[in-house]
Amino acid sequence: MPMNNTGNSELRLAVLIDADNVPYSYVKEMLEEIARYGTPTMKRIYGDWTQPTVSGWKNCLLENAITPVQQYSYTYGKNSTDSAMIIDAMDILYSNKVDGFCIVSSDSDFTRLATRLREAGMKVIGIGEKKTPAPFIAACEKFIYLEILKPHIEEKEEKKEPHKKGGKTEPRPSARQKRAAPLPKDVIRLIANSIDIVADDEGWAFLGEIGNLISKKRPDFDSRNYGYPKLSDLIKSSDMFETDFRDTNNKGVKHIYIRNRT
Repeated sequence: MPMNNTGNSELRLAVLIDADNVPYSYVKEMLEEIARYGTPTMKRIYGDWTQPTVSGWKNCLLENAITPVQQYSYTYGKNSTDSAMIIDAMDILYSNKVDGFCIVSSDSDFTRLATRLREAGMKVIGIGEKKTPAPFIAACEKFIYLEILKPHIEEKEEKKEPHKKGGKTEPRPSARQKRAAPLPKDVIRLIANSIDIVADDEGWAFLGEIGNLISKKRPDFDSRNYGYPKLSDLIKSSDMFETDFRDTNNKGVKHIYIRNRT
C-alpha cells in the first residue's frame, strides 16, 4: 500500500538516525515530518559519541527522547555506525514491534537495508540531504529532503519588513511565492502521464490516486521541492491541467479531480 502525504497515525515507526551523515539542526522539523506518517515508537541515533563531529547532537537527544547508541570507530576510514544501524534494524524487524522504518541518512550504504525491509513488507521512509545518492532514494517507499523542512529565515524577516513599490508601502512577497518557479518539463510530463494511467473515460483522475502513483514512480517527489505546500497547489499553478472540485457525503469535504487540457 503506498503512503499518502498524511500517512496513518497508527503506523508504528522505528526511527534510526545516522549521526555522521545528518545535521542536528534539522531535528525538530524532521520529527514533526515523521509524525505525519505514523508514531515513532523507537527513536535511536548512532555514532561515536567520543568524537567532536557529533557533539552538536548531544543537546538534542534528551529533549526529543532519542536514544543514543555508542559505536566506536575501531578502524580509521571505516564507518562502523552503518553496521550498528543495520544490525539493529534487522533485530527490530524480527521483533514484530513496528510497521515501518524511517532511515535518516544521506549515505547510500543503507540502500540494501531499505530494500530488504521493504521485501519483508515494511514501510520504509528515507530522510536525507539533497546530496543523497539515487540508489538509496529509489530503495525507499518515500524519500524526503531535509532542506524542504527547515524554516527559511527570509520568511520571518519578510513578515517584519515591508517594501516600497511605486511610492507605496506593500507587504513583501512571501518566500514561498519567490521559490515557486515555473514547473520543470519533466514534472509536467510526470503528472500528465500519471493522469493518463488512472483517468476515467472523460479524462478525469482523482488527485489522491495521482499522488500515490507519482510517489511510486519517484519516491523523492514532493510538491515542496518546487515551492508549493500541496500537490493540488502545484497542479493549479500550471495551465496544462484542469481542476474539478466535487462534493462528497461529508459536508464541507470535496474531492479534487484533474485532467490534462486538450
